[in-house]
Order: sequence, then structure tokens, then C-alpha cells
Amino acid sequence: MTSNPQYDVIIIGGGAAGLSGAVTLARARRRVLVVDAGRPRNATAAHAHNYLGLEGIPPLELLKKGRAEATSYGAEIRNGTVSSTSGSIGDFIVTLDDGTDLTARRLLVTTGLTDELPDIPGLAERWGREVLHCPFCHGWEVREDTVGIIGSPIGVHQALMWRQWSDTIVLFTQNYEPTADEYEKLAARGIGVVTEKIEEVIVENGVLAGVRLISGKAIPVQAVVTRPNFAANTEVLKCLDLDVTDVAMGEVKMGTALAIDPMGATSTEGVYAAGNVAIVTENVIGSAAAGVRTAGAVNASLTEEDVRLAVEARAQV
Repeated sequence: MTSNPQYDVIIIGGGAAGLSGAVTLARARRRVLVVDAGRPRNATAAHAHNYLGLEGIPPLELLKKGRAEATSYGAEIRNGTVSSTSGSIGDFIVTLDDGTDLTARRLLVTTGLTDELPDIPGLAERWGREVLHCPFCHGWEVREDTVGIIGSPIGVHQALMWRQWSDTIVLFTQNYEPTADEYEKLAARGIGVVTEKIEEVIVENGVLAGVRLISGKAIPVQAVVTRPNFAANTEVLKCLDLDVTDVAMGEVKMGTALAIDPMGATSTEGVYAAGNVAIVTENVIGSAAAGVRTAGAVNASLTEEDVRLAVEARAQV
């Protein structure tokens, strides 16, 4: 064990989960460092929603506030990218992309996830603006619009759910043919169905204007809903031997996530995780809450170690 690790906890990732964890741990008088690459998942979105007391706040403003709160209690924040992690409980090493090695007694992983979108030209460019996936995050803002649903194994489910927010929903089936029962449900809710495949998303004057089918026909829509594959950002954690699990909705695989227990502990002792890297469906306020909860577990683990070391030291006197 390193005789004096630089930090009690290094938090990898400075989003809602990481910064909330940093505030909690700094208030517990722990030596805390947040390493943040500055690429939040929701950076392209204009506003964050369902965050009590901060409804509609721009995501980058929320993070700015979070950083100020964390540093006000003594937490350090370092802009940079982690290239690798190694070590074991009490003696973890975090290596940055500039070659700097940092040490910590515990790690809190809040690296989030990457949204892997269908390969449709124009889709990625409007992601988080008019290309959406979560009705609770964006449904209210498009309630008067025509919303196109890009077909997938859960496309019918998405179409029926988004119909709650908009009266005009169009399902583009792509390669997924609804069953007779699903067609009946779609018809009952007045949802249009287009079986011809999408060629591209149409963007005019920097705004999504519709989709173009392979026949060349254009269908006007003001918003498009797609189902990303949610891939947990775990590349820099390979040497820690953390368990990664598949995430599914029914029998449909939705992506991957770090496996954690209810308090955020991973399969490797001393490493904890919170936010979208572990729960892919977590919204912003949920990720913040997970950061607080998991930070409590991290502090409890450190407290146990502090007591054990104190008892051992006393016995040697």
C-alpha cells in the first residue's frame, strides 16, 4: 500500500454523478479529486429537465454550478483524460493522458456512456437537439410537432409511448415488421406507419426538417426518435477487472453497463460506480442522487479502513 496516497478518492468523470459524489465526500472532509475530460453526454441539449429546483437549466450551467460547489468544500477538479487505471484497494493508480500518475485509496467511476446511433446520414449531427430518445427529457418540447420514430425491436413501444406527448406520430419501421396485434394498437392510437426505409435525415438551415426515404420521397417531421445502443465507457478500466453486464429491455439488448450492488460497489473491492456507466436509463437528477448515495458507501469503506489502521497502530505502541 502506498504510504500516503495523494487522495482518499479519485472520481473519474465530472458529470452530475461525479460532482454530486465530490460534494458529498468533500463535505465529509475527504481528499477528493475529480478528473473530467469535459465531454458530457448531454452537452448538445439546450436544457436539462425534471431536476427539481433547476428545471430547464442548461446542462453546462448545471455542471459549472456543481464544480463551484465541489471546490467550495475543498475538492480538486482537474481537466484531463484518464488513459489507464491500475492497483487495488488502498493503492489505486490513475494515469492521465499527459503521463501523470495519481494515487488514491478508492475510485469512484462516473464515466457515463456513449450513445451509439443507427447509421443514418444526418442523424448524429442533430443528436440531443431534434434527434431524441427520452420522452421524459424532451417530450414536452415537441408536443405540438410531428415526431418520427425510427424503427427498432422496440419501435412500436416507443411510438405508443411518444403518442402521449404528440398527436402526430409516424413510425418508420425500417427492418422491423410490426405484428398484426401491434398494427392494431398503432391504428387505434392514430399512429402512421411508413414501411419504406429511411435514406437520410433532412437538415435545412441548421434545423431538422424531415426524413428522406430511399425512393427520394421526403416526409416532413420536426423531431426524430431513435433507440441508441448504450455502451458504458469502461475502456480505461480494463486493468481493474470490473464485471460488465448486458442491459436489456425484455429480450432486446440495449447495451452494456458496469455491474454494481445497490450501494454502487463494483466487482473489484475499492472501486465504486454511479450514473449512466452503471444504470443506462438514469436521468440527470437520478445520476446526481446515485453520486450522493455511492459517495456515502465510499466514505463508509474509508471509515472502516481508518479505524482498522488506528487499531493496528495503537497495538504497536
